[in-house]
Amino acid sequence: MTRAVRRPPFECIALTLQGGGALGAYQAGVYQGLADADLHPDWVAGISIGAINAAIIAGNPPETRVGRLREFWNSATSEPYSKLFSTICLPSHPDREQRKFVNQISAAAALTTGVSGLFKPRLLPPLLSPSGSLDATSYYESKPLLRTLERLVDFDRINNGTMRFSAGAVNVETGNFVYFDSTKHKIVPEHIMASAALPPGFPMIEIDGEHYWDGGLVSNTPLQWVLQHGVRQDTLTFEVDLWNARGKSPRNIMEVATRQKEITYSSRTRENIDQFREMQRVRHAVARLIEEAPERLDGTSDACGFLKSFADRKVYSVVHLIYHTSAYEGNSKDYEFSRASMSDHWRAGYHDTVRALQHPEALARPTNVDGFATYDFADHDT
Repeated sequence: MTRAVRRPPFECIALTLQGGGALGAYQAGVYQGLADADLHPDWVAGISIGAINAAIIAGNPPETRVGRLREFWNSATSEPYSKLFSTICLPSHPDREQRKFVNQISAAAALTTGVSGLFKPRLLPPLLSPSGSLDATSYYESKPLLRTLERLVDFDRINNGTMRFSAGAVNVETGNFVYFDSTKHKIVPEHIMASAALPPGFPMIEIDGEHYWDGGLVSNTPLQWVLQHGVRQDTLTFEVDLWNARGKSPRNIMEVATRQKEITYSSRTRENIDQFREMQRVRHAVARLIEEAPERLDGTSDACGFLKSFADRKVYSVVHLIYHTSAYEGNSKDYEFSRASMSDHWRAGYHDTVRALQHPEALARPTNVDGFATYDFADHDT
């Protein structure tokens, strides 16, 4: 258990959650670690499964959030077939190949029978459904997710509470990436369903006459939204990534598919951070220039006005918490909803958070010239 910590010296604590299907239990473990330390986000943003976790967090009071997350993940991993199979066939201490085999059975069960509380297969495959119908556009229906959200999330709290909520999706007709944000929209279940509507598995979701798909098609990481599109304020962000951009070269075609997913859905997080770091450097440099030579920027020109509006000394810190794939996991890890894997993912998220919070610099204000710091403690304590 983590110990409670004093509120870090930031105006905003943000939690940003990638998409990644079954891997999202890692994010629930991260949140439990933060909650145990009495670190409660002011802003939570997510894509796909990250949006679902974010909605459960934002849509419940602090004292019930972990329990609601646990309820959701227990429901999603209650598949009877793979559980029965693993009970019969899996030794008490399975080796890597045995665990991999049972995971494949579990993933096949999810594809065949669906996942409780998330999705179920359509009675007819889309090719046998009338063109133009919703049934013709996806293999599964997402009505179970609607019922889950209505049961576990208080949308009045999301819309009227103090925690800001954001969920990313892509407009099917325009291809534009959009964020449904509680400061601009009245959030309803369909906004979260749209963020999690990954084609061709799940149907597009209609909102105000427009159709939306999973935001991960364009960008699977909401970090850029928080860093660049929020109010300029001192911000500590816990960025929770389910896909590791770094990995080994694949040795076979299955590993190729896995590595392709990891690269695609990691969404150039490091590139976005590097760009924001450069922007921070410029903002701070202009602020220093104004302080050191204010008479040179006392003019009323548009250029002077822009520079003054652009400059500030706000600081940003990003703590990376990245899920590292276990040896038994493969290309199906994002749709392998076994109870054993969920527990492993949750435990890994909690452990990584506890470890990160043991480093005082993780919660300290940056003191460098850029006013920007990033941390990833995964490689330092092992």
